[in-house]
Amino acid sequence: MSATDQIKDTVTSHDVVLFMKGTKMMPQCGFSSRVAGVLNFMGVEFTDVNVLEDAEIRQGIKDFSDWPTIPQLYVKGEFVGGCDIVTEMTLSGELDELLSSKGIAFDKAAADKIREANA
Repeated sequence: MSATDQIKDTVTSHDVVLFMKGTKMMPQCGFSSRVAGVLNFMGVEFTDVNVLEDAEIRQGIKDFSDWPTIPQLYVKGEFVGGCDIVTEMTLSGELDELLSSKGIAFDKAAADKIREANA
């Protein structure tokens, strides 16, 4: 199976996927840590893909999304963005709206705490 096929299969068979450096429990980059931390704090169930384990996936995800950096967040097969975009969406409430509209469970009170802490 090609890297592109693996990526397509992963993003279509899981509701929320984070392509990241490291894992959700052991991120190996600050940007990956921030996005995984937000999702973990908000109680979002997500699949993590450690791009450091496979060079083809690491390059393939950049080509697949036409986005040059990692981490990359996908919700219901749709590319959401990287660290800066996810951070902005969290602080503006857009991430809450996206998750709700896609039927993804999350802790609204935790999302509000993130916004309060960064106000």
